[in-house]
Amino acid sequence: MTGSPTPNGKVIVHVFGRTDVGRTREHNEDTFAVADLTAFNATLQPEVRTHVCGERGSLFMVADGMGGAAAGEVASQMAVETILAELDARWRQSQSTDSETFAHALKASTETANAKIHGYAAAHPENRGMGTTATIAGLLADTLYLCQVGDSRGYIVRDGQAIQITKDQSLMQKLIEAGELTPEEAEVSERRNIILQALGPEAKIKVDLTSQQVKRGDVLILCSDGLSGQVRANEIADVVKSEPDLVNVCKRLIDLANEAGGPDNITVVAARFEGEGLPDAGAESLAHRVYRGSQERPTVPLDRSSIPQLSALADDDDAPAEAPTVEAETLAPPKVAVGSAGRGPTAEIAPPTVRAKLPEPPPPGGRIPANTLRIYFGALAFLVAFVALFMWWRRG
Repeated sequence: MTGSPTPNGKVIVHVFGRTDVGRTREHNEDTFAVADLTAFNATLQPEVRTHVCGERGSLFMVADGMGGAAAGEVASQMAVETILAELDARWRQSQSTDSETFAHALKASTETANAKIHGYAAAHPENRGMGTTATIAGLLADTLYLCQVGDSRGYIVRDGQAIQITKDQSLMQKLIEAGELTPEEAEVSERRNIILQALGPEAKIKVDLTSQQVKRGDVLILCSDGLSGQVRANEIADVVKSEPDLVNVCKRLIDLANEAGGPDNITVVAARFEGEGLPDAGAESLAHRVYRGSQERPTVPLDRSSIPQLSALADDDDAPAEAPTVEAETLAPPKVAVGSAGRGPTAEIAPPTVRAKLPEPPPPGGRIPANTLRIYFGALAFLVAFVALFMWWRRG
């Protein structure tokens, strides 16, 4: 899985993304981005919705924010904008075009996004606890490189099956791996919303960096847990199999999540990969695969003055008139944009500002970040020890 250029043909990317506020939330804290990194164009204009994957590759990302007073919306927006800017500095302006540089640029950009969100929250106590999940997929030649933080997900649909290629950083995933729960039991557990990592709450994170060879005809689905918590993998596969239009794939998947109750914001990015630069699907199976490149890379100082300043969002002409769904947004040059529906049909998000309102507790179905989880289990452990000591005293 080298990700080296494929000289025998092109890799063609068809992509679309869509986000929806859902049925119960007041506003949308999800954000997504798709980008042709060679042209540094992250709009959903026609030249990106179908483009040749160039020397610098393509990017697909979903971020699901959390925190009161719209802090989650700020966190997810900061994550997308930081990662795009960091990739421009670390990757597009680098002399290297090899796959290892690309993979580690994705990872370093994710870590920088965490540091920036964490620093912002520390400087603004009213936004304490703000954070966001992030699932970032970068395509270079015939290989996807994925950075995972939290429980948004990535699937590849191949041969009629949707296989999860990311691993949730959640309590439920740990219990499944320990044999304490089955995947079916985890889906209905009251603790299914406890995540072990997110961008922002902690100063340090451990990014799960994986890689996956892409085959001709594969469809990548990235989604927030507003979709994966309501729509099963086989239903995702059924929609992809029956619907060749990616705009309709995104719409139908969101409709399914809303029909199941829509308790959370719902975001989907769908990308189909074609072209002679990709091999035909073979017998090998899809799975979560840790990237096996070099674990250490020299730190290259970056000229931060070269990183573009990202402007506010504005709706694309293709966006629907009715709230609360937004299909595409664009930015002023340089061509960089993300998708969000934080304020209904007009997804204009200004730079982060101080908010006087303290963060609200997570609503039902909201996420619990790692630092809260440690406090919870610490208190639980103390209670168990106290009860055991009391029972021992009674028996004595």
